[in-house]
Amino acid sequence: MRLDNIYYDYNKADIRPDAALELDKLVQTLLDNPTVKIELSSHTDCRGGEGYNLKLSERRAKSAVDYLVSKGIPKDRVLSKGYGESKPSESCECTKCT
Repeated sequence: MRLDNIYYDYNKADIRPDAALELDKLVQTLLDNPTVKIELSSHTDCRGGEGYNLKLSERRAKSAVDYLVSKGIPKDRVLSKGYGESKPSESCECTKCT
């Protein structure tokens, strides 16, 4: 199963309404398949310092996990990893990213 990427507002880790819709699809899949475990990864662009971006991506990954847990998914079924800017999910010039 592949879901669309979810996005966060600049400098935020809160789950946006459009992201919640995508995560709800994942919740249903996990409820339908109780033995499945997943890994969520979070990335940032290059705006901000490297250390800050790593912490931001970790907060974002945790936010997504917390959302899934709030919908009844056991935390031990979800691994999360924040990559910061080390593995950008989309390529763009830092000064032109929005």
